[in-house]
Amino acid sequence: MSEEVFCVQKIKEGDQMAFCSFVELYSKDLYYFALGYVNVRELAEEVVSDVFLEVWNNRARLDEIIHIKSWLLVLVRNKAISYLRKEQPDTTVSFDEIDDFHVPLFQSPDNKMVSREEIAKINQAIAALPPKCKEVFVLAKIEKLPYKKISEMLNISVKTINVHISKALNIISGILCE
Repeated sequence: MSEEVFCVQKIKEGDQMAFCSFVELYSKDLYYFALGYVNVRELAEEVVSDVFLEVWNNRARLDEIIHIKSWLLVLVRNKAISYLRKEQPDTTVSFDEIDDFHVPLFQSPDNKMVSREEIAKINQAIAALPPKCKEVFVLAKIEKLPYKKISEMLNISVKTINVHISKALNIISGILCE
């Protein structure tokens, strides 16, 4: 039984220690994903806290969710957009209108394999992607979500996801080969 399945069963029963493990398991990924939308650390932390509060409040239905991480990412995305709307109450905010999807800098787990210069160049290449393309790339290649889940999450076709990924890889490889 995976740690995720075990946590979900225990959380459904109201086990707070299992919930703490669940938070520990997902908080880092969700935080960086939220930061990609709101670009403010404190706000990203608040978004993630609200998501975990929603998880706890809806724990009785957790076992109905087939892909927990996909569901959590959708919650983060929706809450981040809601927070952006609160900051700009006179305007309508949707993802298509967000100027940039920021990808926090990633670090290599083994600096011997990838130098700091190479990591900086990779981060620069990802940062150069158009916002929607960057979002799809992050979900597919960094968060490792299946294209079908991304399709449902962003309400775009799998073919469109393929186009975004292809475009992202072309841009990234072009920058890395300079």
